[in-house]
Amino acid sequence: MTSGARKGKVQTKSGNIAYVEQGEGPVALFVHGVLLNKYLWRKQLAALGDIRRCIAPDLLAHGDTEITPDQDVSVTANADMLRELLDALGVDNADVVANDSGGGIAQIFAANYPERVRTLTLTNCDTHDNWPPAPFQPFLTMAANGGLKDTLSAMLANKAVFRSPETLGPCYENPLSVSDETIDIYLKPFLRTAQRLKHFERFLAAFDNAHTTRIEAKLRQLNAPTQIVWGAGDIYFPVEWADWLTNAIPGVTRQVRFKDARIFFPEERPEAFNRELRNHWTPATV
Repeated sequence: MTSGARKGKVQTKSGNIAYVEQGEGPVALFVHGVLLNKYLWRKQLAALGDIRRCIAPDLLAHGDTEITPDQDVSVTANADMLRELLDALGVDNADVVANDSGGGIAQIFAANYPERVRTLTLTNCDTHDNWPPAPFQPFLTMAANGGLKDTLSAMLANKAVFRSPETLGPCYENPLSVSDETIDIYLKPFLRTAQRLKHFERFLAAFDNAHTTRIEAKLRQLNAPTQIVWGAGDIYFPVEWADWLTNAIPGVTRQVRFKDARIFFPEERPEAFNRELRNHWTPATV
């Protein structure tokens, strides 16, 4: 992580949750998506710690978070984990920022615990019934057929596989810019033990958009100041879903589109994204 970041773990009902934090002030909670971990947000933590206590946890079945073999690891379980994490850290509410499946988790969290959300920022993410997206289905099928260990091992042994159009290359505008170190940080935790790999297999098997469709009515009552920041070049979640969220959430104050940006743009376009976060977090919106 960046200089000044502090790693920690906190015990909750959902497990021993790993997180990293940086900065001081009101809390901003950053929620990553599938196949990644808290490292996704390193450029936000480093740049925004002057105005926020930025906290980025590892989801259940990801990164350094420790869980039990048979517990629920669905997106709803992850949303409950976020509440438990804030409780354990003594945090009343937070500016929530989320990406990919973390965005679906954040919507569930905001719908079920609106009093815990000071502001919300959603980027390209699972929304209503748009997931799992068709381009990700081959990966899910491979995992269901028992190929996850070999696939992850291949991406670690040859980083070009990770960057290829057949795997995670389409998540980036410039996949060649993703360093070998970043790939290692994202993928190695899944292969530390056989049990960790099983946790991740269960996370993927639990993908079901019933979790997000069932909170639609609550989402349509969410008044927390919300911004939608969308990469317009994403093959997984096209811009129509930015419009869906804008129309569904009454608290939406603005929608921003980054031309040609892909799903993991918080990594590739940190300056532009961080500027939008600063603007959203001004006193007028808090």
